[in-house]
Parts: sequence; C-alpha cells; structure tokens
Amino acid sequence: MELSWVWMIVATFLAFYIFVKKIVRKLNGWYYDKKLGNKHSLLPPGDMGWPLIGNIIPFIKHFFSDHPDSFINNLVSKYGESGIYKTHLLGKPSIIVCTPEMCKRVLNDDENFKQGYPKSTSELLKNKALSNVCSAEHKGLRELVSSGILGQKVLATNLEIVENIVINSLDELSRMKQPLQVFKEMEKISFETIVHILMGSHTNSNNIAKLRELFHQFSKCNPIYSLPINFPGFSFHQGLKVRKKLLKVIESIVGERRSVMKMVKNGDNKKDLIDLVLDAKGENGEELKDEDVADILLMLLFAAHETTAVAFTSSILYLTRHPLLFAKAKEEQEEIVKARPSSQKQLSHKEIKKMIYLSQVMNETLRRTSIAFSVFREATKDVNINGYIIPKGWRVIVWLRAIHMNPKYYPNPEEFNPSRWGENNARAATFLPFGAGTRLCPGNNIFKYEISIFLHYFLLNYK
Repeated sequence: MELSWVWMIVATFLAFYIFVKKIVRKLNGWYYDKKLGNKHSLLPPGDMGWPLIGNIIPFIKHFFSDHPDSFINNLVSKYGESGIYKTHLLGKPSIIVCTPEMCKRVLNDDENFKQGYPKSTSELLKNKALSNVCSAEHKGLRELVSSGILGQKVLATNLEIVENIVINSLDELSRMKQPLQVFKEMEKISFETIVHILMGSHTNSNNIAKLRELFHQFSKCNPIYSLPINFPGFSFHQGLKVRKKLLKVIESIVGERRSVMKMVKNGDNKKDLIDLVLDAKGENGEELKDEDVADILLMLLFAAHETTAVAFTSSILYLTRHPLLFAKAKEEQEEIVKARPSSQKQLSHKEIKKMIYLSQVMNETLRRTSIAFSVFREATKDVNINGYIIPKGWRVIVWLRAIHMNPKYYPNPEEFNPSRWGENNARAATFLPFGAGTRLCPGNNIFKYEISIFLHYFLLNYK
C-alpha cells in the first residue's frame, strides 16, 4: 500500500513537470502567435520563454557567468545559423539579430527603427534633445555634440588637462601601500577627465564633488536594466531619485555658465562642450532650455565615464596577462618619446596618431570586452529581413558581441591578439563597438583619445 502511494506522488510530480514544461512554458509563444495572426508564421526561429518574464532568467544566468556568450550560442546551436531569432527579454517581445549584414541594416535604417532601450534605461537616461534624430534640428544638435567632443580644437585644448589628470592619478595610486580596487580607481580617473572635457576646469569643485558622489550612488543601486517599478525598495525608484538630484546639480552648473557667457562677448573663448551646446540654436533660432542641456550632459557623463573605466581596467588586465604584448606596446611608446624634440615635455596630438600598435591594442580590447554587448532598437512598422518578419512595436536587439566573438570573422576569438588588426582589414560591419548610423556613439574618438593618453603613461612608468 505504501509503495502505491510513492508511485502516485512520483506520477503526480512527473505530470506536473510535463504540464509546466510543455504547456505553461509555451503560453507566451502561443499568445504572441495569436496576436500576430497569420504573420506569426514569418517570425524567425526561437523561444518566447515563460509568461511575463520571458527568457530573462537564462539570460542573467549565462550573461553573468564565466561564459557570457553561451546564451546566444545556445540559440544558434538549437535553431541554426539564421542570424535572427525571436525571444522575450527585458519585458518585451524581441528579435535578436547577430550577423554583420542584418546588424548594419537595422542600425542604419532610421525610417523603420527607432531607439528601443528597456523602459528603465530610457527613463533614467532620457534625452529629449537628442532622442529624435530624424528631425533636422536634432540631427544638427547631435552633429554639434559630436563635433564638440571630437573636434580637433576641443581635443587639443583638453590634451594637457587630461594628461595632468592621468599623470597625477597614476602617481597617487603607485604610492598606495595597500591593495586597491582597480575598476573603482579607474572610474575616478575617467569621471574627472570627462567632467573637465564637458564642463571645463572652471566648474565649481563643490559641484564636481556632488556629481561624483551622486554618480557613485547611482552605480551602487544599479538601476539601468532593473525592473521599472517606481516604488520604495526597488532599484529603479532609487535611480529616479538620484537622477533628479543629478539634474539639479547639473542645471545649476548650466545656469552659472550661461550667465558667464552673457558677460563674455568674445565667442573665440568658448572651448568646452557645455559652451558649444549653450550657444546652439533650434530650427527657429531659439536657445536650448537649461533642462535639455542638463539632459545631454547627464547622458554623456554617465555613458563616458563608466565605459571608459571598463576600457581602462580591461586594457590593464589583458596587457598584464600578456607580458610580450605589454613589452611591444611599451617599446612603441618609448620610441615616440625618443623621437620627441628636447624642448617638448608633453604628449602631442600628432604623437597620439603615431600610436599604431596601441590602437590595435585598443581595438582588440573593445572587441574582446564588448563594453556594450548590444544596441537596442524598436520597429516602427512591420519589417521583412531575409524572409523573416520583425513585427511593429517589437524590440530589436542588435547583438554586437555575437559578431565580435564569432570565429568566422575573428579566428580564436577568445584569444587577446592585437596583431589581428595589423592589416586593418576587418570585414564591413564586423566591428561595431560604438554602434553605427546616425546614432553612432558621439564620444567614440574622445574615448580612444583618453585611453591612448592613459596607456601611454601606464606603459612607460608602471606595471
């Protein structure tokens, strides 16, 4: 009698498992199939995951493991190398694209695709002034921001400032007697650098200290990809509170700078990005509002200092693990210093352009680390790609890391090998660390500029 009860319990659990695995897990897929009607047959292969939560659990499990590429690799292994897959991630039905051709098409098609970041990201880093790049006004503003960061005049003006920050910071770190958290220290360097480039050295030191502390609070609650629940106790709620405080500080800096600009008539004195943006005019000749300028600066401050800190840390890690590559990179920097006139004591923009091997190190760091694993878009209408449909309103995840770690384009992709860039013959769209199209990251050159200066002094004087 007791044995029969055991078998009944086992049979019950087995039936429950089959019901959950075969029925409940497929409810999400059936729901979207019914919603799309006949169009569902044109969806790419894939799996919509569990009701409501989709595939977020396996995504987190794989992405934060020692094998972050296993999530996308499992899709390829299970559904073939179509390069396009359906899924449900970060609260929305999504299409993943991961071939160079499809990624390039999505990123360059502003008519059919708009920005499609998760709600938490778009709310915390929303930017009215730059969000709609399709209008002439916003395109012009974006070009202004890009030229402000990338322009030769701005870079040349800030070279000495960035150089002094790097030299002083590395010297301070070298004199510390106890072990240090490298990423935390790299964040300090990158934050100080980008604040000076964007807002200038005239910014009140108290305001800079407030910004640094608030950004630390923002990073600590890690709200960017959190559940968008605006209720006490949730990361998103805390992130919104910190964002409000950040904007208040930045708007006070913008107000101060606007007042100074009205007293200084000579436009040639403008050298910081904040000056260029404040001087910008809309399509009808109107000035940008202080809150719009603050939005732009907040977005740039967040994006620039975190990604640069990751790149600093990753480049140190890879070079330290490969002593021969470290020695080769150091030798190039020593040659640059030897060729310098005796009267010159600091780096020049021309010398940075001569750092050929170091640029290969940077490219390989960006490829191997893939600071942004993907870029997010949203279909504004039904789009057909390679015979598959991307339904209107669905998110498109342009999975950059899948390209950067694909052995078709990069043999032995796990290997850190800067020399693979020696021919500089990367196939079109196989290297997209900053995205592509009109929404290409406007700070990509200053990003490389900072790393060049940092690695120049690190390689010459430290280990």
